Amino acid sequence: MGKLNVTILRYLTAEDFRVLTAIEMGMKNHELVPGPLAASLANLQHGGVHKLLRDLCKHGLLSYERGRKYDGYRLTNMGYDYLALHSLTKREIIGSFGNQIGVGKESNIYVVANPEGEPLCLKLHRLGRICFRNVANKRDYHKHRKSASWLYLSRISATKEFAYMKALYDRKFPVPKPIDFNRHCVIMELVQGKPLCHIMELNDVEGLYDELMNLIVKLADSGVIHGDFNEFNIMIETDDEKPIIIDFPQMVSTAHENAEMFFNRDVNCIRTFFKKRFSYESELYPKFSDIERTGALDAEVLCSGFTKEMAKDLNIELGIDEDAELEGGQNEDEHKEDELEEQKERESEVQIKSESVKQKQETVDVEGKNQYSIDEIFDRIKLKNEQDFLRSESDNESNDSFERFESGSIRSTATTINPDEIKNRVKKQMSGKQKRLERKNCVAKGEASAVTRVRRENNDTIRQSKGIWGWE
Repeated sequence: MGKLNVTILRYLTAEDFRVLTAIEMGMKNHELVPGPLAASLANLQHGGVHKLLRDLCKHGLLSYERGRKYDGYRLTNMGYDYLALHSLTKREIIGSFGNQIGVGKESNIYVVANPEGEPLCLKLHRLGRICFRNVANKRDYHKHRKSASWLYLSRISATKEFAYMKALYDRKFPVPKPIDFNRHCVIMELVQGKPLCHIMELNDVEGLYDELMNLIVKLADSGVIHGDFNEFNIMIETDDEKPIIIDFPQMVSTAHENAEMFFNRDVNCIRTFFKKRFSYESELYPKFSDIERTGALDAEVLCSGFTKEMAKDLNIELGIDEDAELEGGQNEDEHKEDELEEQKERESEVQIKSESVKQKQETVDVEGKNQYSIDEIFDRIKLKNEQDFLRSESDNESNDSFERFESGSIRSTATTINPDEIKNRVKKQMSGKQKRLERKNCVAKGEASAVTRVRRENNDTIRQSKGIWGWE
């Protein structure tokens, strides 16, 4: 991932950001974006785009890679950071960039300032690190997608966190004030305090313990569970030792199938920490059965584990009438999802049929006249052998003559070659032909192959000129 160096940001032009945006747009449908496609999306001259792409690769904002079918450019984490910072700067949210103050398993934390000089907190989501790559099983970011890039997953994570933070802040929960977000960056209020894991002494240990347990219950009554409520995600203010909760992308609904497990894990994390750090243990702690639902925060932010059917039932239970339009939109979403599933099923059926047709179309040319599938040829040979054998028994004729098939285009010998041997030979011939085609199509392309071709031409020129100048 590397450290974020923003010194180059002030020297980039509008054309540079236009090219970066073009690569970002191309990565929606391409793993590697070819140079001509980047030039078309950027709407700049091809030669100028090539020079810009080369300079951006030199600064580490893009990477040029060679794929199996074609070569192209990929947006790096630093390039994605520059796009987000450029957008936030144009909105006048960020005026200056400071030091890094924290590193997590899926994010980096920096101190920034607005144009007036007030300090803010910038969180860059960094999904895809080696220590945390099992996101597909731990989070529901993929949904119906089979795969997605880490940059896109980081963007979804930042969007979810900003939505959770804004909903909690509006309900007077002790969370940082959300300000703005763009792509995978979230701008929030800078908390003047320390993480609970760095604090060794407290003036009121029992009071903080009760307040944290009440927060867990209050969140559950609103319909959500933090899912990672521990000493690393709780900030303690320096002045009055009040707790502030951070880190929300993993929040789940109380309707989740594992909601009780997440709830008990949050409670046990606080109990274990207070027992080890402050030697405080209490017999009073909340249980999942004590939850009394009073809000629908999980329906508002669409938490993991909360379905649209649950939202309808919850609206009826709470007597909410203002969500009629929301239900209509949800029905439309359900209809769209059903259409997507039906389209996927149709595509899978078409793919299966095309594969079967492709297998049937594997043919072999016999005597240059007609083409038949291998299995058809073997069946015809076997049938003809039996007919020749019966005819030889009845007429006492020799088996040396050649007979035609009913189609009049394929001839075969009845006794000399085993059909299995013919099948093996034909398969070997077809596999050899396929390998030759693959070697022919596997041609190096891109800038690296161009350099190689120039070197080979220079070597040929030098080799041919040796005789002219009398070199040995």
